[in-house]
Amino acid sequence: MERGRGEGRWAAPGRVNLIGEHLDYNGGPVLPIAIDRHTTVTATIRADSDIRITSEAELGAVRFSVSTKPGEVDGWAAYAAGVVWALGDAGHDVPGLDMRVTSDVPLGAGLSSSAAFECAVAVALRDLAGLDIDDVALALLAQRAENDYVGAPTGSMDQLASVCGRAGHALLIETRVPSVSAIPAGWNDDGMQLLVIDTRVHHALGDGEYGRRRSECEEAAEALGVDLLAVASEADVLGIDDPLLRRRARHVVSETGRVGEAATALRSSDWSALGGLFVASHASLRDDFAVSCSELDTAVAAAVDAGALGARMTGGGFGGSAIALVRDDCVAAVAQRSQNAFAEAGWEEPSVFAVTASAGAGRVA
Repeated sequence: MERGRGEGRWAAPGRVNLIGEHLDYNGGPVLPIAIDRHTTVTATIRADSDIRITSEAELGAVRFSVSTKPGEVDGWAAYAAGVVWALGDAGHDVPGLDMRVTSDVPLGAGLSSSAAFECAVAVALRDLAGLDIDDVALALLAQRAENDYVGAPTGSMDQLASVCGRAGHALLIETRVPSVSAIPAGWNDDGMQLLVIDTRVHHALGDGEYGRRRSECEEAAEALGVDLLAVASEADVLGIDDPLLRRRARHVVSETGRVGEAATALRSSDWSALGGLFVASHASLRDDFAVSCSELDTAVAAAVDAGALGARMTGGGFGGSAIALVRDDCVAAVAQRSQNAFAEAGWEEPSVFAVTASAGAGRVA
């Protein structure tokens, strides 16, 4: 293999999913943006076959071999070890490295800090080892790291958004293929901001609820005789006897339709329509899929009450962040209303900030 320069710095962004929640593992479309918050990896090739990794957020260093196997590394470093393992298991020769990790992607906020970490490591290894892997294939290897090494049963959206992001654009990702196409995200040009309201509530996906939703979707698909639930129709859903499975399927099918409508709204800069789809998506996630929580519901209601065109939870749920599409002249009001609502409930003040659609992972130095 022909390796690149022996050292450098690479960054990968977090993501906000505009709409299409819990569809990536059901074979449905999703519509995320890569955001202007990044995990950065500074890496240097070592003379041996060890990986030594440190993080500004963690004490001490973690060391493991490039021949690592699932179960050997746990905790925060498992995300990096998983990428090394996935590349090696796919037949790629990777070198030993010294790596230093920094990040401004908030942890546990539903903005995919884990995928940003995995993808920063993946692009660093691709460049340093001179590997011939396209962006989609690299993202899927990073997803495999999270699924099979870390043990989190996530879909492919987060890694595809982080690697394939495009400045000023949303990504319409068809997860069954998968394929990625860019759609201009021009709300900033029309006097709009996309706000993130980080509730600071961090219900870990590993508590079993995320995996339970995935299992429920698989049961619903089996009941309908389809491989992936997103291909079902609204009429099909009515035929599911179990009321819980019927609700789960209803979210997946209705959310699939909303993604298509949102892509159309983006192409035509119909921001009122996009905001309405945000609101409908949140209601479906709250009522049919049951992945919201009081803090997310409060953030969404506060944003809409303060003048947002629409708001919804984003990410896996059970905490994390909401997003709101807001006119420039309403940004301060939305932030203040959200903070006041949390104070009235006795909760920690949420963090409110704007994000822009940004480029995907790559070398920065």
